Amino acid sequence: MTILGVSDSHNAAAALLTPEGALEALQEERPRRIKNYHGIPTHSIDWLLGRHGLKPDQVEVLALAGHLPIPPMDREECIAFFRRCGQLPGRVRALLRHTPLRLLVQADKKRRRRDAFLALGFRPEAIKTFEHHECHAATAYYGQGERDAPVLVVTVDGSGDELCSTVSIGRGNRIERLFSTDWSHSFGTMYGVVTYMTGMVPNEHEYKLMGMAPYASPSASRRIADRLHGLFEWAADGAPTWKRASGVPHTLHIQPTLEALFYEQRFDAVMGGLQLFTEEMLCELVRRAVKATGVRRLALSGGVFMNVKANKRIMELDEVDELFVFPSCGDETNALGAAYLAQAELRGGGTVKPISSFYLGPEWSVETIEADLAPHLAAGEIAVERPASINEAVARLLVEGRVVGRFAGREEFGARSLGNRAIIADPRNPEVIRVINEMVKSRDFWMPFASSVLDESAGDYLDNPKHVAAPYMILSFDTTEKGWNALRAGSHPYDRTCRPQVVTRAANADYWDLISTFKRLSGIGGVLNTSLNLHGLPLVHRPQDAVHVLLNSGLDTLAVGPFLVTKKAARPVRRSFGGPRRSR
Repeated sequence: MTILGVSDSHNAAAALLTPEGALEALQEERPRRIKNYHGIPTHSIDWLLGRHGLKPDQVEVLALAGHLPIPPMDREECIAFFRRCGQLPGRVRALLRHTPLRLLVQADKKRRRRDAFLALGFRPEAIKTFEHHECHAATAYYGQGERDAPVLVVTVDGSGDELCSTVSIGRGNRIERLFSTDWSHSFGTMYGVVTYMTGMVPNEHEYKLMGMAPYASPSASRRIADRLHGLFEWAADGAPTWKRASGVPHTLHIQPTLEALFYEQRFDAVMGGLQLFTEEMLCELVRRAVKATGVRRLALSGGVFMNVKANKRIMELDEVDELFVFPSCGDETNALGAAYLAQAELRGGGTVKPISSFYLGPEWSVETIEADLAPHLAAGEIAVERPASINEAVARLLVEGRVVGRFAGREEFGARSLGNRAIIADPRNPEVIRVINEMVKSRDFWMPFASSVLDESAGDYLDNPKHVAAPYMILSFDTTEKGWNALRAGSHPYDRTCRPQVVTRAANADYWDLISTFKRLSGIGGVLNTSLNLHGLPLVHRPQDAVHVLLNSGLDTLAVGPFLVTKKAARPVRRSFGGPRRSR
């Protein structure tokens, strides 16, 4: 049975489950070149169906994530929406949600959505919709491998189908929901409001607040966190649910309350306090969920769990024996969750295979790469060579201190570069951070980079007493002294934590070989890894997108497939940041 899962909300995506159980997926932002694209992912659907020679009317189940469709918003419209919600007209408009008009509006939205998919050629009887948090829970439960023993499944996000959190038990290939929290109490939404208030883009830049948090004074962070805790109350009976305190408005309209709470407070204290509050709320949720169920094996999903620092706190709880966080667990993965639910419903949950790789997108042939390079080669913009070993050539450039773009193999799904669409560098010297920011990324100075680490070196570099698997950059760890010295440029400079991608030969043999070659030459079993994209654009998709980054940035060198591509007007090689510096 062919199942197509679709998430048409924020960061739209599509996923295909074939009759053989193979999984493929693509985010719509990649082919459209519009970051966090919101709407029906037609390009992704076309790629998935075309790859298998299918037409829409041949799809047996079209599994849609979410019962209540969210009107598409681009970046500017999202900012305007949060601006309205913080003002009186937005709060007045919200009162309409409590009138019969709301039901009419929702019915019209559902009809328009269905009609849009029918217009694409899908059969009406093939369309099924699944509740938003059920989709998140499905990714968490079916994405991990244990099905015999009970698994505690927790979801938390800003909102979806009028909830912001659920607690369920997964056992015997089925998921039973036990608790839920209404979205009006969402601290995930509040995190987005604060993101807007600090001049950043909600639903996109929350990670910047997390990155700044360690720089704040602990006492200032504590003061802000305590004020935020005063806005919420936990269930008196010990249940893993919470609500707003008396007099506190719906968190979507909480801006005036926060303005009073943050008055005359430093911006770093606000970010630090919000992060501390979020970590403590999630830890309390987990403690209560474990106590209510007796289950100490956790599977997590939902956009709030993109917060790797909070995941670290959860991982370290005494109540938690094992932890699995579904990779890139925002709404893009609900396309996978909807497909999982359809498969479990139609064929039984035992047929749903756990996630084994997140390289779910296209891989481009050598012929396509050559065709994309040809116009730039003819124009004299680039030089191209084909070394005997591309990995040996790249590893030697890294040892020399060069920063290299890497475009290889299948495209990774989700928010993190997992090495195949990456900018990589020697991780030892923090000077490379400034170089990459000046070259390509235009990142805020306080934002850390990440590291791809060989599985064989992870035990030397990361403090991981519970031996939690970390292949997807969804967890952070304290570094050992050896790890801090080896991965300084790919770790947080203030608190010495690292958000690693632990690379095994089985998961990505080619990338593993590249890092192993670098280790042979340098003694370091890891590389700095950040996504191959220009600021404000999504991860590159086609080879020509990678060349666009090369030609429109300070990046000098790009490994694309078996080819090493350099700009003709390349900047002089900076050799000053090859190798480690002494710490003071």
